[in-house]
Amino acid sequence: MMLEVRGLSKKLGDFQLDDISFTVETGEYFVLLGASGTGKTVLLETLTGIIRADRGTITHGGIDITDEKIQKRKIAIVFQDQALFPHMSVRQNLAYSLRARGIKGAAEAERISQLARSMEIEPLLDRRPGALSGGEAQRVALARALASEPDCILLDEPLSSLDSNTRKKIRAILRRLNRNGITIIHVTHDYEEAISLAVRIGVMERGSIVQVDTPENILRHPKSEFVAGFVGIKNFFRGKIRRGASGAQPEFITGGANFTVSTDIAGGDAFAIIRSEDIVLTSDKPSHNDMNILSGRVTDISRVRSGIEIVVDSDVEISAVIPAQRFDDGAIGIGSDLYLSFGADQVRIMEV
Repeated sequence: MMLEVRGLSKKLGDFQLDDISFTVETGEYFVLLGASGTGKTVLLETLTGIIRADRGTITHGGIDITDEKIQKRKIAIVFQDQALFPHMSVRQNLAYSLRARGIKGAAEAERISQLARSMEIEPLLDRRPGALSGGEAQRVALARALASEPDCILLDEPLSSLDSNTRKKIRAILRRLNRNGITIIHVTHDYEEAISLAVRIGVMERGSIVQVDTPENILRHPKSEFVAGFVGIKNFFRGKIRRGASGAQPEFITGGANFTVSTDIAGGDAFAIIRSEDIVLTSDKPSHNDMNILSGRVTDISRVRSGIEIVVDSDVEISAVIPAQRFDDGAIGIGSDLYLSFGADQVRIMEV
């Protein structure tokens, strides 16, 4: 069921959520991205009913739930610290949510078994939260949220305290839940986390949502200086990894361009990120055999904090930044033909 927020505002001391409006489609993975203190958690707690809005409306499946009780919203939240009951075992934590819905006896045992299998926590059922790792606790918290059979799950910085391998495993679980039809609203300050998971991203600044769009459009076409500075990357591409003969470097294919990359990903859909500062521009074709070499025409030139940004159309739009002292406006202008080169190891690959 679609979640729609219109004109939501809340004042808490010196902080204020200001006229928040956005929609999340049924089955969508929506990420709220912003720095600490922008109001992301306050917004989540307002959506659940923990905090009551001063004005504005929240509708879920066409029904106004702005003033509805928490238990009747069909929305579950997983907090950053998991908020598991420390004096209860994992099994008891899951049973608590089920019994609140009147599920007991054999039905309770069967549902706990299903949740434990889906979250891969079967060996943990008799442990208490204090004996769990961060990743284990996060999976238990997700299972407890799913026990209420919500239409939408809200996640408050769910990966922030986990190591890189555990983050990868939890991301895979979150993608699976979303593919199975669960609508997810996920709060984070990490843009890489956002772009690896989101269908759409809402960027928050000082209590307001300043841009809502796809990850590609936010990174390529930020609507404000804040958004541009926050994400900081222009060369962001969605494509596929293709592997050829044994021993050959894999290729990333996007639009009409392809280039070699260094990655362990076996193949399939992926994102590629290239820092603008890592791209070398030349008028003559480079002779380096170990570099990716593309050609294109300059479509824009602008001054940025780190130098001069030059945008080149090479079947895909690529941004390069060179130091201001190296820029010769007599040699490079709009319409100039240039070569771009960068190494395979300078392309960061992320799984979709």
